Amino acid sequence: MRWLAEGDPELAPSDDPARSTARVAELTGEGRSSWAPSQQRTLDAIGRHGAAVASRATAPAHLTASAVVVDPSRRRVLVLHHAKLRRWLQPGGHADGDHELAGVALREAREETGISGLAVLLPAFDLDVHEVDHGDALGAHEHLDLRFLVAAPPGARERGNHESTELRWVDERELAELTDEARLLDAVRRGLALARVAPPPPRGWLS
Repeated sequence: MRWLAEGDPELAPSDDPARSTARVAELTGEGRSSWAPSQQRTLDAIGRHGAAVASRATAPAHLTASAVVVDPSRRRVLVLHHAKLRRWLQPGGHADGDHELAGVALREAREETGISGLAVLLPAFDLDVHEVDHGDALGAHEHLDLRFLVAAPPGARERGNHESTELRWVDERELAELTDEARLLDAVRRGLALARVAPPPPRGWLS
């Protein structure tokens, strides 16, 4: 496991599907029985669609990335109440052509929380395939969502954007009082467990 801070060259955008292939292939962590089928399904989709699988216009499935954002104590996570979906979710979104999915997760976390100075832990710890329908011409399709642990610096102050109505730091118990969304609850549980055993962030990241 290793942390990459914002601005690391390894997180630079890429249009090469070999980058997303590598990120999906190196996925590791507990609960393999739950994400292994999705991992193979995603690798197959990348192989079938190539660079286009990172576009939100690609059907029947395309790549997304999301972040379980933890505070410095690594005991709480930041969740947002999505304005359109009216559900509590972790930050995340479409790859929009970028096959560096760790960078996508970090970018989405920064844009949706307003927090700068974030760091992302490699490799990803979860992959969730789920159906969505935005009510547009694309119709129902699947998001191939690779999930990463992201750490916020001490004293970080969140600031949402137009995509959310509220942001809130919660522990597992508090989150369970907000939502019964099984995928979110499971991602947060395993993200917090990973945070407890992860190495310290990069030297100088907290300075």
